[in-house]
Amino acid sequence: MKILTITDTLPYPTVSGDRIRTYNLLRRIAEQEEVWLAALLENPADAAGVPHLESFCRGVEVAYVPRRSPVMHVPGLLRYALQGRPLELKFRHSPELVRKLQNLVATVKPDIVEIIHSEMALYLDALPTQAQRRHVLTLQNIAFQQYDRIFRTDRRIGVKARAWLHSRMMRVWEPRYAARFDRCIAVSEVDRDLLLEVNPAVQVRVVSNGVDVARYQPLPAPVEALSGAALPSLLFIGKMSYPPCADAVLFFCEEVLPLIRRALGEVEMWIVGREPPPEVSRLDSGGVHVTGWVDEVEPYYRQSTVCVVPLRAGGGTRLKVLEAMALGRPVVSTRIGCEGLDVVDGQHLLMADDADAFAEQTIRLLTDRALYERVTAAARSLVMHSYDWDAIADRQLEVYAEALEEPSLYKPVAQALGD
Repeated sequence: MKILTITDTLPYPTVSGDRIRTYNLLRRIAEQEEVWLAALLENPADAAGVPHLESFCRGVEVAYVPRRSPVMHVPGLLRYALQGRPLELKFRHSPELVRKLQNLVATVKPDIVEIIHSEMALYLDALPTQAQRRHVLTLQNIAFQQYDRIFRTDRRIGVKARAWLHSRMMRVWEPRYAARFDRCIAVSEVDRDLLLEVNPAVQVRVVSNGVDVARYQPLPAPVEALSGAALPSLLFIGKMSYPPCADAVLFFCEEVLPLIRRALGEVEMWIVGREPPPEVSRLDSGGVHVTGWVDEVEPYYRQSTVCVVPLRAGGGTRLKVLEAMALGRPVVSTRIGCEGLDVVDGQHLLMADDADAFAEQTIRLLTDRALYERVTAAARSLVMHSYDWDAIADRQLEVYAEALEEPSLYKPVAQALGD
């Protein structure tokens, strides 16, 4: 089987959840099938990851989105609006990527073309016609829900307005366009049901997120912190330029952490993730540490006592929750933060949505050693049996094979992807 994956970001280094998923599945599938990759580059420095990806992919193509002044985008945005396309998709359009995809498809003749993220889905219409090819759209989140949640939680007027418009346009366009693919992949039953609720015609299967359980072995328990001999340390890991992550740490540090400190005294908080915005960077004082980019996250897990996931927006499923579970660090999360994972509150993690409850659940883990050990053991068992990347890659291959067995749903349209 020849597989071409198209994505909006080069999946190495693995510095965000979407990259982690793409990388782990690509690497495992490439052990069994022929894999090519085409990706947009977020910044020139990301090109350093190409040689590593070429070590297991048959070929890697990268392209940049042209940087233009806002005025230069106006004609294209008007054209997208008249065609009923969400305006944000315009900023994913790269003529360079279109040319490279057309050459690659004509040369390789892939059996499967997988496009990752609905905001890249328009590249479907840039591909040369090929009768035997099947098309798969992977939705690492449902974009219209993701942006609706950003609209409801973000404090910045400009971000709120943009998220509101995008969520409304995507709610109409995303489920309709997804039905043009032979298969769609959602990362949870929750996302699958949400998509089918809007458009029952979509052929959607679930392939969950995962974790490398062989690589991420349980770390030693932080005995001194649990016994009171050392300061407890809380940890949040995420891409800080992503608005839901910034909102999460602002909510936690402003509303939850003071309640924990009032009950327990000094507690450290570590915020780990690249590109923190100014409002997050300003949190770096008084026992709150904002690291920015780090080469390895494992040392931060090692020094932590509890991982917190106070997300109030976003979508998909949280790979960092699974990572913490694999490494033996218990998690306190909002329901949105662990949405789509097959977890039980009080067994695999603790859940809370408001500040008082979140503080209370965190305090329980910091003060009840038996609860701490019980939750970490159950969480590790869960990821070993249900979220190992090896089994998830096999499931992905099953979806590809299923698509190849049935007639294609794809019908070319007159309006091709354009600038």
